[in-house]
Amino acid sequence: MAGLVIATGVLAFLADEEPELQIFALQTLNDDIDTVWFEVAGALGQIESVYEDESFPERKLAALVLAKVYYHLQAYDESMFFALAAGELFKLDEPGEFEETIISKCVDHYIATKNENHVVVSKKDKDTSLPALATAFSSATTAGNASALVSPTTPFSQSTLPSKSLLSRASTDNTILEPSFEPQKKQQRSSSVAMTNNELDTRRAIDRVIERLFESCLKEKRYQQVVGIAVEAKRLDVVNKVIQRADDDFKRNKGKSTQDDAIGPAEELLDYCLNICMDVVQERAFRDDILQLILGILTSGRAKDPDYFSIAKCIVYLNKDEQARNVIQHLVKTETIEATAIAYQFAFDLYDNGTQEFLGRVISGLPKGEPPAQKKDDEPAGESEPLLGGQGDGKDDLEEVDEKKAAVYRNIRSILDGTKTIKLNLEFLYRNNHTDLSILNKVRDSLEGRNSIFHTAVTFCNAFMNQGTTNDKFFRDNLEWLGKAVNWSKFTATAALGVIHRGNLSQSRKLLEPYLPRGAGGISGGSPYSQGGALYAYGLIHANHGAGALDYLKTQFVAAEEEVIQHGGALGLGLAGMASGNEDIFEDLKAVLYADSALNGEAVGLAMGLIMLGTGNVKALEDMVAYAHETSHEKSVRGLALGMALIMYGQQERADVMVEGLLNDPDPTLRYGGIMTVAMAYCGTGSNKAIRKLLHVAVSDVNDDVRRIAVMSLGFILFRKPGSVPRMVELLSESYNPHVRYGSAMALGISCAGTGLDEAIDLLEPMMKDPTDFVRQGALIALAMIMIQQNEQMNPKVASIRKTLKKVVGDRHEDAMTKFGAALALGIIDAGGRNCTIGLQTQTGNLNMAGIVGMALFTQYWYWFPFTHFLSLAFSPTSIIALDHDLDILDVKFHCATKPSLFDYPPEQEVKAEEGPTMIATAILSTTAQAKRRAQKKEKAQRGESMDIDSTTTPTISKPAGGGDKMDVDAKAKSTEDDKVKKESGTPTPGEKESSTPPADTKKKSEKEKPGYEIENMSRVLPGQLKYISLAKGRYWPVKLVRPGPLPTGGPILLHDMQPEKEKVLIEEKLKKVATEKAPVAGAGSGQNRNPRTVEDALLTQLRNAQLATPGRSDETTGAAAAAGVLTAIDEDGEGDEEARPPRDFDYYTEGEEDE
Repeated sequence: MAGLVIATGVLAFLADEEPELQIFALQTLNDDIDTVWFEVAGALGQIESVYEDESFPERKLAALVLAKVYYHLQAYDESMFFALAAGELFKLDEPGEFEETIISKCVDHYIATKNENHVVVSKKDKDTSLPALATAFSSATTAGNASALVSPTTPFSQSTLPSKSLLSRASTDNTILEPSFEPQKKQQRSSSVAMTNNELDTRRAIDRVIERLFESCLKEKRYQQVVGIAVEAKRLDVVNKVIQRADDDFKRNKGKSTQDDAIGPAEELLDYCLNICMDVVQERAFRDDILQLILGILTSGRAKDPDYFSIAKCIVYLNKDEQARNVIQHLVKTETIEATAIAYQFAFDLYDNGTQEFLGRVISGLPKGEPPAQKKDDEPAGESEPLLGGQGDGKDDLEEVDEKKAAVYRNIRSILDGTKTIKLNLEFLYRNNHTDLSILNKVRDSLEGRNSIFHTAVTFCNAFMNQGTTNDKFFRDNLEWLGKAVNWSKFTATAALGVIHRGNLSQSRKLLEPYLPRGAGGISGGSPYSQGGALYAYGLIHANHGAGALDYLKTQFVAAEEEVIQHGGALGLGLAGMASGNEDIFEDLKAVLYADSALNGEAVGLAMGLIMLGTGNVKALEDMVAYAHETSHEKSVRGLALGMALIMYGQQERADVMVEGLLNDPDPTLRYGGIMTVAMAYCGTGSNKAIRKLLHVAVSDVNDDVRRIAVMSLGFILFRKPGSVPRMVELLSESYNPHVRYGSAMALGISCAGTGLDEAIDLLEPMMKDPTDFVRQGALIALAMIMIQQNEQMNPKVASIRKTLKKVVGDRHEDAMTKFGAALALGIIDAGGRNCTIGLQTQTGNLNMAGIVGMALFTQYWYWFPFTHFLSLAFSPTSIIALDHDLDILDVKFHCATKPSLFDYPPEQEVKAEEGPTMIATAILSTTAQAKRRAQKKEKAQRGESMDIDSTTTPTISKPAGGGDKMDVDAKAKSTEDDKVKKESGTPTPGEKESSTPPADTKKKSEKEKPGYEIENMSRVLPGQLKYISLAKGRYWPVKLVRPGPLPTGGPILLHDMQPEKEKVLIEEKLKKVATEKAPVAGAGSGQNRNPRTVEDALLTQLRNAQLATPGRSDETTGAAAAAGVLTAIDEDGEGDEEARPPRDFDYYTEGEEDE
């Protein structure tokens, strides 16, 4: 039957009194509404009157026609209202744009309604659980509380977002929550008390549609769609039911399945929930609720083999140390080697994601596994009431623990306190060090060492290149250059030892002893700059692992009287005690802060924030805010502002009141701190409201520093979604303001670090030619961050970028600031011996707290160069370290399903031999050539010899007329002789042989480049390479893998041993061997020559013997003494003096070197 073309006649039936004719008209219109809707639109009043007639039998049909007409008119709310009124006539399962649009509108309304109800219920808990911040910001508290009624974000449904962006709307205040949210929500809440019948009916109808939608999805086993909508609507009861139903369906159908190791839909759903919880959900309180639900399901005992590693994720985020202890004890009590391996991997995951304070609480409740005499060493720095209860349990357990379990607990404690992971990473970096010293030497030669900014740049380049490798050869080989360091350059150079030896916990004191303060109050006759730098270095070595270092650093800090030593001590204390929440150290720092020294204030304020990192400690914040308003020193205010931002790390909406107060402050330094607080509180969340606030400040604040950090902070918010950042900062990167351009460059570097993202590189390449020096500096540093661990196979632009960096460093016409950036960039791009990437999240997907804090404080090099060393905290080794149930490093091989060149190290730079000046060929006049030819003819005629013989013999006998002729004739003779040899022997000449080799080489190369090759244990494996790495099913199998497939994470990986009775092959630890040889010998030359790792051991012997050089001592030892003298010498220059003739001490050591 032909479709309806003109609706005029059919519409006339609607005016008829006969219901049958009206029904016929509606049915006809419904069938062909897509072609005649524009005519029907004129008769909407008639159809609505038919629908409102309660005596009309087909009201639902009229509603459906109205819904379709309104849909075509793009009045979607009205269309949804009438589609809901159509009841079962509105078919959910019919494929069509109309149905899909109405369903999506229903879902949006459902989510908005449920979100509103959820917020009202949770508001009471929120107000009572959070302490009020009684500071100068109290006036803002009311606004903060009012905005707390609103869900801080609505990340999924856009229907509740304001219609205008923040940039185009007049804003009366600077609250991080848009004020436009409040009246809208208040009206909805007040009207919901006395809702009209129509509104209630609509809500009930929407609920019915969603229930029908859920049911149809569940029948088709599309569980994830239901879970997604339920999470958006904050219906955790629905999430729980869906997971339960999926599990039941799987168990019913399990008999039909042939795969025994197939993963069930319930496990897939839990993974899905965990992923969207971490990556999508932006409200902290709701995220906690979801994680609590997931943790409850995982630990309920439903599954035969629970996913312990998802449990670890939830436990760390929810701060449930007691549950962590229970899981570990349950696994140890099982007493199988499989359970032991899982317990170790569980402990590695806890260490990877937990704070010092959390891990200390877990350790304190575990059985000691040690004799009572050693209990003291294992106690954490700060105890609280729950810890004491845990220790009591430990004593009870200790009586029952046998030797086997005690050994397991000892290993678990060594993993949780970090010593095992740090030791393994140190071994990996030492074994695989691919630092290219020729690049470092080129940087040194290109930058004049007497200029402190250049000296510092080379120091940073060396520190980053050798981060964690314990290779300080560059310092040893360049003592004269090192001697040019004065004042703060000396401080920075000494601190660089901490970056190079980062993680070398067992020898840290020994390494730094020549530089550390030795007398009371730090009076030891050495330079206070090298002593302060040594304390900073000590903190860098023990960063985020202060177990054995805090007491020593605290003692030195309290005893120090020199401001420079206090400065270094404060930074060291903050690094070692990061996130420990230690009140005693905080009070010591506060006492020095109140002495009101500008030099110390910045470091002390920062250290206070590092100690209380992420705790949200209200008392500490109140003290810091009060002092920031009292002091007149800008440096102190900046340090405190950064410290407050660190205390609010990861706090999300709990930081809103603090942010609001700081951003309303007239002092630009405190506004700067407010932006940093947004970056730290919402880091990695992708929060819409935080991005809006940052973009608003970036274009509206009157201070360039604040605008710069606002743009830069976008990188911290969005580093989990790097692809979205280039689009966001594209316009900002072309801003008229160079500070905004610099901020956009750094935002790209921070968010896209290690990705090699082409869009980011395309934006940064033009910025390398920016007219402003510091913008070029930022572009070079950002490019290095993005290109870290990239080779030409992964990104073809990496070679040209490396070339540009070297060119900028060597260009004497380039500005100093740009050269500084290029030197830093060369260190970053080859960080950790080319074995480290910049990791702001851990392998398991949680936030890498130390990495984020390190990156945030690195950006402060703008104000204070020594802060550059903090970037070393963000360098994470990209390793694969396979261990068995005894924590031994196994000699196993992994398979990588790619070509070897794809993830290979970049080639080392070719060192060109210096060539002397080449001789210019002598010019030969035409008359000379003619005379020569005539003489040759005459000679031939006289001798009567043939031309062939003459051509070979004559040049060697006759004297040439000029140098040019001699060269020509010799070459001709050589080639003729070669031809002769070739003819006689039948073998190709060397030149021909070379020309014939390339085909063979290409053949070899093509054979080598076959996809698929073996990787040794303890090798470099990039994050992007993991999906190609697998372990052949045999004796060993990773505990994290349920079925064959790629490895889920790198780093330390525990393997199940399927054949424990067989002898295992282990890898020998190189670093351990070197350390044992090195430790006893301080004066033996042979031992030192074998180990080029450190200078300091030789230094110690010389200091003890009070001798500068000993006849039997090796050359390296004397060089070590010179290094100690150079860095510990007291500077004779005043702090404000101009750079730098070498100090008088330097001449003395130069003579010492000549004596060598």
